[in-house]
Amino acid sequence: MTDDEELAWTVESSHVAYECPGFDVVHDEVSLPDGTRTDYDYVSEPPAVVVLPFTPDGDVVVIDEWRQAVGRVNHGLPAGSVEPGDDDLALAARRELREETGYEAGSVEPLTTVEPSNGIGNSVHHHFVARDCEPSADQELDHDESIRVATRPYEELLAAARDGDLRDGRAVTALCYHELFG
Repeated sequence: MTDDEELAWTVESSHVAYECPGFDVVHDEVSLPDGTRTDYDYVSEPPAVVVLPFTPDGDVVVIDEWRQAVGRVNHGLPAGSVEPGDDDLALAARRELREETGYEAGSVEPLTTVEPSNGIGNSVHHHFVARDCEPSADQELDHDESIRVATRPYEELLAAARDGDLRDGRAVTALCYHELFG
């Protein structure tokens, strides 16, 4: 038995306790390594792409979007769910950028993949850097999206993350990873 296997839980049964557009809540009955039986609920959602889009002059294409869960406008980056049949995540990133902002990317490169909340959900976010982004079309928003598009200097966005004014975890992850390793 490997070290990881010693920590693994055994799923005795599993079912979707609640479904809604965008995510499900899954209820598992599990056995812990010491034999204790308990239950565990988590949010299950499709993978997502997050785009850090740079214009040719180095500004970042950003979005403002109402977020009901926190009751305020969220300042962040274009992002969205990977759809069934999205075999190429870079193409999904291009699509989300175009739909949410009306911008097209000259190039798209992987940045990092993270599990932002793996204690309560199975979310996986694939972050990309898009370069040479230019406005090319109108937004194609989903029925439940209200998004305002702008550009901001990269250094200003970094300062907003540092100062706590940029609170969107996806955006902060993309900026910090890009700053440290990109």
